[in-house]
Amino acid sequence: MAKLKTNQAIAKRFKVTKKGKIEKRTAGQGHFNARETGKNGRNKRSDSIMSQTNKKVMETFLQY
Repeated sequence: MAKLKTNQAIAKRFKVTKKGKIEKRTAGQGHFNARETGKNGRNKRSDSIMSQTNKKVMETFLQY
């Protein structure tokens, strides 16, 4: 059986940490951020870690 190729669209958007967690950019940072409270704006700057359920699906796409 041939090797599976890494999905490049997903590889550009997600990063695997040293401990194997999958990190992604927090959603909703594009525009309309002036109306957000300061707390929401600060929280959006940090990356978020995906849940264990979604991690299993992402592993098949990332092939790491």
